[in-house]
Amino acid sequence: MKYELTDDLLTGNALIDSEHRELFAAVNNLIDACAQGKGRDQIQKTVQFLEDYVAKHFRDEEGLQTKSNYPGYPAHKQFHDGYRRKLAETTQVLTREGPSVKALSDLNGVVAILVSHIRTEDKRLARHIKG
Repeated sequence: MKYELTDDLLTGNALIDSEHRELFAAVNNLIDACAQGKGRDQIQKTVQFLEDYVAKHFRDEEGLQTKSNYPGYPAHKQFHDGYRRKLAETTQVLTREGPSVKALSDLNGVVAILVSHIRTEDKRLARHIKG
């Protein structure tokens, strides 16, 4: 399954949407590499990207929240902190085990959590920022 920033996932905030596109492209590149039997070659690059991406993207979102006095900041920050931990656990297994069906399924699950978060919480944040 390919990830795509469809209309229901667009927040209307240029920074947030562009960063979400980057995330989907990286995960899609790993999926493509696995389909071509080159998953092991792509894993470390994707894991590093995901770790860097989450750090930057969540920092950017949290900055937007504090700057705009977003009332949902505490809950959003709590989600981000938990997600960082879950992603770290998942990427450690992926790095250790390689592109097994289970490891890739777990990664898809982690990405699906983020997609759900984008669809609800990130869109709510963008509406608040827009005013």
